[in-house]
Amino acid sequence: MSDTLIVHWDFDPILLSIGSFSIHWYGLLFALAFIAGYHIMQRITKAEGRTDLDLDTLLYYIMGGTIVGARLAHCLFYDPTYYLSHPLDIFKIWEGGLASHGGAVGLILALYFYAKRYDVPFLWLTDRIAIPSALGGAMVRLANFLNSEIVGNPTHSNWGVIFEKVDELPRHPVQLYESFAYVVIFAWLVKVYLRYGKNTPYGLLTGMFLTSVFSVRFILEFFKTPQAAYEAGNFISVGQWLSIPFIIVGIVLIQRAKRAPALNIL
Repeated sequence: MSDTLIVHWDFDPILLSIGSFSIHWYGLLFALAFIAGYHIMQRITKAEGRTDLDLDTLLYYIMGGTIVGARLAHCLFYDPTYYLSHPLDIFKIWEGGLASHGGAVGLILALYFYAKRYDVPFLWLTDRIAIPSALGGAMVRLANFLNSEIVGNPTHSNWGVIFEKVDELPRHPVQLYESFAYVVIFAWLVKVYLRYGKNTPYGLLTGMFLTSVFSVRFILEFFKTPQAAYEAGNFISVGQWLSIPFIIVGIVLIQRAKRAPALNIL
């Protein structure tokens, strides 16, 4: 096999170490995702005159819901045997293990409770949060690539990425595929929002986000190695099963929003 299109990847996941203290690239990009989301929401609320929205409190809700949901989903769906035997290890978030589907559920619940407490229309809020969420997803998948985790299946051609921390097989850089797709989705959501602004039909951006993001996730799962031992040999992965309800809800929201007069989302 020719190595002309083979990339050997052995990136150090630690950005900076001072004694026993380390800053990881994953943690940095994860934090930057929230920071970017905060600034995007600042611009949106300023443009719409929503000075009543407490973005600092909203950020705490989002961070808490996303992290707790992502951690619990990872423990329950991807390694339940271990965590049922070692329940206290569920709290060891620094050891890794976050699931995006759980993060999405946790985020939605956090937004629901925030909307109820502060009297904000729920779908108005989810529509706006959908925009930075797509960008955040792209940053997290880039972090997965830097960490050489959630790797793709071996390729059977003369190109691919050899994740040297995993093995010596050229693999699909599926993390980059997913990251790029989320950037495209982010741009699409921004385009639609700029077209309609504060008149965007409730649920439209949320539906677009759910349908597109989880359709991408469903398709790219075919190119990923199993993330749980019990998935080996299954045609449909846990991630794909968990994506289906999100896709269905997204389609329903889009159809509901399209009843608005003269709506064209293409």
